[in-house]
Amino acid sequence: MSDEKPIVSKEETFDKLEIRLGRVISVEIEPTAPKKAYKMKIDFGKYGIKTSVGRFTHHSPEEMKDKLVLGVLNFSPRQIGDVISDALILGVQYPKADSGEATFITPSAQAKIGGKVF
Repeated sequence: MSDEKPIVSKEETFDKLEIRLGRVISVEIEPTAPKKAYKMKIDFGKYGIKTSVGRFTHHSPEEMKDKLVLGVLNFSPRQIGDVISDALILGVQYPKADSGEATFITPSAQAKIGGKVF
């Protein structure tokens, strides 16, 4: 049996999230993270440049740079190693990888940086 979560209202959950499209402008290994992870700078247009630490390390930094990614901008900042991560980049588990190792979610067409996910 699956571990489905309870039904919730869109207005009380999803609509409260600020999920925006950003472009990765820099990627580097974050040596202070507890597990292998990248520190990324992402340009969210009028929402600014945000820092995110994420476990997208099955992708090379060169592959991640300039990619369009989806980020949650209104979660509380989290300290990961020595870095404050102020955006959560959305992903799904990388095939056959350890739990938490992810591949990023990206739109299938060019879209406006800062555009809202709905």
